Amino acid sequence: MQEWMIAMFVIGIMLIVRDMAKIFITARAMRGEEALMAEENPQKARVERYAAAFRRLSDTYYGMPFRKDYLSRDQVDRVLEEANDRICSHCYQQGMCWGERMETTYQEALAAVRAMEEGEEETLRRTRSAWMGLCARAGQFLDTAEEAMQREKQNLIWDNRMIESRLAVAQQMQEIAGMMETVAEDLYDLSRAEPQFHEEVRRKLKKRHVLVRQVWMPEKTEEGRKQVFVNMRARSGQCISMMDVSLLLSEICGCPMVSARDSRSIVNGSFHTVQFQEDASYHMLHGVARITREDEQVSGDNYTCREEENGRFVMCLSDGMGSGADASRESEMVVELLEQFLDSGFSQETAARMVNSALVLRRQDGSFSTMDVCSVDLYSGLCRILKAGAASTFIKRDHWVEAISSTSLALGMVEELDFETASRKLYHGDYIIMVTDGVLDALPPEKSEETMKDIILDVKEETPKDMSREILERVLAYSDYRARDDMTVLAAGIWKK
Repeated sequence: MQEWMIAMFVIGIMLIVRDMAKIFITARAMRGEEALMAEENPQKARVERYAAAFRRLSDTYYGMPFRKDYLSRDQVDRVLEEANDRICSHCYQQGMCWGERMETTYQEALAAVRAMEEGEEETLRRTRSAWMGLCARAGQFLDTAEEAMQREKQNLIWDNRMIESRLAVAQQMQEIAGMMETVAEDLYDLSRAEPQFHEEVRRKLKKRHVLVRQVWMPEKTEEGRKQVFVNMRARSGQCISMMDVSLLLSEICGCPMVSARDSRSIVNGSFHTVQFQEDASYHMLHGVARITREDEQVSGDNYTCREEENGRFVMCLSDGMGSGADASRESEMVVELLEQFLDSGFSQETAARMVNSALVLRRQDGSFSTMDVCSVDLYSGLCRILKAGAASTFIKRDHWVEAISSTSLALGMVEELDFETASRKLYHGDYIIMVTDGVLDALPPEKSEETMKDIILDVKEETPKDMSREILERVLAYSDYRARDDMTVLAAGIWKK
């Protein structure tokens, strides 16, 4: 519980720093040249110091003992001590066993305890037989030693759980430190636009009754995509739509420009700064069809589809282990945590690792969730797929279907989880179909993927919503229209704008 609270605390700090960064950037843009600070800006240096402190704290956690798979020598000695005190101290042969033949007795007892720990039947039978020839109370001694050994093994399990929790917190701190360093780099990278560009923007917007005070452009942008920050207001009594401003900037920049999401829809009479960015080349639509396991009221599957500010369309499908409300809570937490980390600016892989760390910290035996993430760059059409224990994902193009499978573990099972990733280039008219295990399990087990490919190819529906519903109906036909597990089909199509 303590580690879970620490993890949530540092995540909260990260979110606060991210919001502070956005405030700094907005304030800097609105204040103009006075806010364009040098590289040694105090706020930037402060964030960098925070990042260094988190890295040092993370290194401290990493420096603590790592997990152990076997009892230590001290733990085995405590087992033998307890058996000696409870059995041998009342035996008339104690002086001979633990006196004259102490070395032989100790080695044989040590071998017996190690054999019990490993649980290998043949070795255990051999060591028990050897001990019977040495000890007059062999049965009592071995029973007592096994009882003590099981307690030590339970202590070892709890120690390893604590170590895993510390490592999870350490990893989160490392990720937050990296996030802070990125924020520090981005805090003060705006500069005034070139005079010629500024004058052209001012002149053309003035014709549309918009007064421009200042124009800024980032010194560096993601993959060279154009961005423009304009501080402006409408003339008194005028009201101009942000769409009109975007069209004018598109003419000036030579590429489609749109205002950033959540920006104002109109330019009114007060000065405010609006961010404009190059428009994406593609757009995506999605649809979902799902059915709950028979005799259950709540599905254990959860999903999300969202378009991010950086021009990425993200789909996430999570299947909680089991069914019902408990499974739903697990998968819902996976989806919500992923959304929060992506909102905070984490990359897909980093967000997935943070979610896994959070699940490890709160893990309950038998409670795990799969994660299936597809992230599509709407500028290039590049699709990145990340899987953790998830069912196959399918990509449909014309008369061809590809299955992308995974053999990785589900989230929350181990701290250092190796996600399986894949990248594919999508084109106009392609579809992505994501499913949970319940869908594939309803198909013939020896050829479930091939059957699913045939179903997808045979479906003629073009809208993702209709496609997902048709796929699910055809899958149900293979199981006599009975849902023996939660079943979800999530489909999305990509089209050129």
